Amino acid sequence: MIAAFQKDDELLANISSASVDEDTLHVWWLGQSGFLIQWAGERLLFDPYLSESLTQKYAATDKPHVRMTERCIDPARLTGITRVTASHVHTDHLDGETLRLVAEASPGFRLYLPHPIIPEALKRLGDAEVILCGIGDRDRYAEGRWELRGVVAKHNEVLRDEEGRCHYTGFIVNCGPFTIYHSGDTLWHDDILTATREVNCDLMLLPINGNKPERRVAGNLNGTEAAAMAKAGGAALVVPCHYDMFEFNTETPDEFVAACGRLQQSFRVMRCGERLELRARTSGHRAMA
Repeated sequence: MIAAFQKDDELLANISSASVDEDTLHVWWLGQSGFLIQWAGERLLFDPYLSESLTQKYAATDKPHVRMTERCIDPARLTGITRVTASHVHTDHLDGETLRLVAEASPGFRLYLPHPIIPEALKRLGDAEVILCGIGDRDRYAEGRWELRGVVAKHNEVLRDEEGRCHYTGFIVNCGPFTIYHSGDTLWHDDILTATREVNCDLMLLPINGNKPERRVAGNLNGTEAAAMAKAGGAALVVPCHYDMFEFNTETPDEFVAACGRLQQSFRVMRCGERLELRARTSGHRAMA
């Protein structure tokens, strides 16, 4: 089992100690595609998976989901969360067990998710106190100095419902001077580059586990493709994700690191529970441990 960089009380103390000035963005990787974002004291969760639900569900099948990295935090301890994303219906991105516990600690948070998966989300959430906000590649939510915009995702196809609304969605999030792109699960798609080039991303969060049919699951960018997408999309910094969670569906970040080196793309490889700080570009825009 891969140990978290920090977890439980230590992680919570690290989150609580983070500055609330508007020129600093704080980012913690929570494993898989899950990230905690804090800016000016407000907290957003990208696609949190903080349970054992998939390991338990597939334990007696021919596709066991054996966990590789220990859980860094009990979701019931995540207070002050106002916004959460769920990029698509797969449980490592829309985990009812995680979301219900987050709702107990942070009741009334807004969950941004593709319109077509809202009925399934309602089943998984039960009576959790959550506000559902449907979002797709035609939608924006402006909330004070925060804005969330949907971006198309291809996993392994661009799937739309009868009203043309995406089942798989990425997110561009603006908070104060910072712009973040979280792709959700996706392969390469030119519309992603069109969207990200328009906004000059400070940070891209991209999967690197690849697309291998023998795994019998929908795939993602591999390390080379993720580095190329960050470079082509104009990312100031890229962080890889969606690896080191399940033994059957992972890759090492080595290919990603090598590709970033060849492309002269700035990157940061994080450990589960580790914090990244970004300074606003007007203050020099630099990453810190």
